Amino acid sequence: MTVPQPSAAPGPGAAGSKAGGRASRRRPHRAWLGALPLLVFAGLCFGLPAGALLYGALTRTDPVAGTTEITGEHLARSLRGPYLTSLTGSVELSALTAVLATVLGVLIAQAVVTSRRGALRGAVLTASGVLANFGGIPLAFAFVATLGISGVVTETGHLDALGWNLYSFTGLTVIYLYFLIPLMVLVVVPALDGLRPQWREAALNTGATTWQFWRHAGLPVLAPSLLGGFVLLFGSAFAAHATAAALVGGSVPLVTLKIADALSGNVLVGQENVALALSLDMIVIAGLVMAVYLPLQRRSSRWLR
Repeated sequence: MTVPQPSAAPGPGAAGSKAGGRASRRRPHRAWLGALPLLVFAGLCFGLPAGALLYGALTRTDPVAGTTEITGEHLARSLRGPYLTSLTGSVELSALTAVLATVLGVLIAQAVVTSRRGALRGAVLTASGVLANFGGIPLAFAFVATLGISGVVTETGHLDALGWNLYSFTGLTVIYLYFLIPLMVLVVVPALDGLRPQWREAALNTGATTWQFWRHAGLPVLAPSLLGGFVLLFGSAFAAHATAAALVGGSVPLVTLKIADALSGNVLVGQENVALALSLDMIVIAGLVMAVYLPLQRRSSRWLR
């Protein structure tokens, strides 16, 4: 006859594991409470304006009957004629300035990183932080005083005889580079710091030249950060408004200037919905930009840890 053995009483470890399991099951349900204030803030500051913009871009109200109907007329109008020209002009200006600022910013950042003078690095990074946030009407006034028709540099160097015109596409490109290059320096310096010196030493010890190191090791590792910086610069230039409005007015077709004209009725009265449609077009382009930027940043962070 087999005598049944008494079952072992659960120890404190088992009780602790059960309590930990119950706590871990409850924790995910409460974790989102910490992000609730941020979600409410984002919904009020971004969700409501975006919803109102989408509603205005896709609806039309009859001024006589007061009825509202859904229509794609405003979106269609925003993608043809002078509105399409302004949208294309903004994309061209943003792409050109982003490419130039990426190249020049990387060269400056590489010189700062390889320099052994800490004071130079601190001065360049501090100046870049200030200049990257210097824009709007003060920036336009500064360039008018220096490179305008009667500017100090224009008269001293006789730039007008060379065909220089600040109030043009070329002049606007120079102004945009003024704050885009420092922004690229701030973006790419941490990525250059992440390049391990051992990689360069290993490449040189195996007989590789400096160009071969950058071609086969340095640039492939930095490519996500460089592309991400380019996308960030493109978005910054694409959304800039105050500097262009104060400097060129309507002489250079830009989508931000067209939106301001449509809202104020400078061209045609009652074009507010077209301005909302143009804003929706900008949001779509900005969304595509961020869709490219975020995966590139995550990929570069894995390489440069």
